[in-house]
Amino acid sequence: MPTTYEPIATTTLGSAQSSVTFSSISGSYTDLVLVVAAASNSAGTYSVTLRFNSDSGSNYSDTRITGNGTAAASNRDSSQTEMYPVNITNTFGTVIHQIMNYSNATTNKTVLSRGISADYQVWANVGLWRKTPEAITTILLSVAGNSFASGSTFTLYGIKAA
Repeated sequence: MPTTYEPIATTTLGSAQSSVTFSSISGSYTDLVLVVAAASNSAGTYSVTLRFNSDSGSNYSDTRITGNGTAAASNRDSSQTEMYPVNITNTFGTVIHQIMNYSNATTNKTVLSRGISADYQVWANVGLWRKTPEAITTILLSVAGNSFASGSTFTLYGIKAA
């Protein structure tokens, strides 16, 4: 990673888990980057969800485009209780979530997510957290209806001001 990226925390799962949480995130960076190398624990396609600061209100929206080499698609979710940036299968894939201006307590938060799963698709997503502006101090990633597989790795980086 570039020298402006400072590792904050890494979690590698020793067994299947339905969620991963990063908490007590310092506000001393300009942005966050969350790199995920993960798979689901069983066959099928499952949504990965993002939630900030334990907010389960209808404050999340996202728009995504996907492609699988044959077809492309797009969809949008509004007023959701969590963000749905990507889907995963039981084949490991990589996703990079960029969380801009996360520590600013006066603006809504934007997330750009990009990823690939070799057996499934590529995607790009833009998400918005519209709760009364507050700094992000906790990030919860979950798999809807399943778990992350053992060996899945999650690394959170802080981007230092230039």
